[in-house]
Amino acid sequence: MKQNDLILQTVTKVAAFVILLFAVAIFLGGHYSPGGGFVGGLMTSAAIVLLLLAFDIKTVTGILPIDYKLMIGSGLFISSLTVAGGLVFGVPLMTHVYQYVDLPLFGHISLHTAVLFDLGVYLVVVGVTMTIIQTIGESE
Repeated sequence: MKQNDLILQTVTKVAAFVILLFAVAIFLGGHYSPGGGFVGGLMTSAAIVLLLLAFDIKTVTGILPIDYKLMIGSGLFISSLTVAGGLVFGVPLMTHVYQYVDLPLFGHISLHTAVLFDLGVYLVVVGVTMTIIQTIGESE
């Protein structure tokens, strides 16, 4: 290991953590402001790609043993259920509802079904981008 690799790997650990925290913040704020599942998913993928650049693919898959194809399927399933939920309750497709609740640590917050849809989009975006990047990386 060269010294340049050590510096890159050390900075990557901190930067990837900060990027992931920001991705979660953008994901959770997506139904109030721009952002949501798509942008949060892209930022999460960027953090994982940064890890892939600093470390090798075997190290990253050892840390994150995720089947990205399964992630794509589960994201599509969650988004489809959220969209089709309107049919079950006799309202138009993609009709979202919300409810205000009091949670012990968070206080008075609103829970939206849009977050479930964003979760599905998030999983699909991370799954697709990482499948493409790993496929390209494994062929070289």
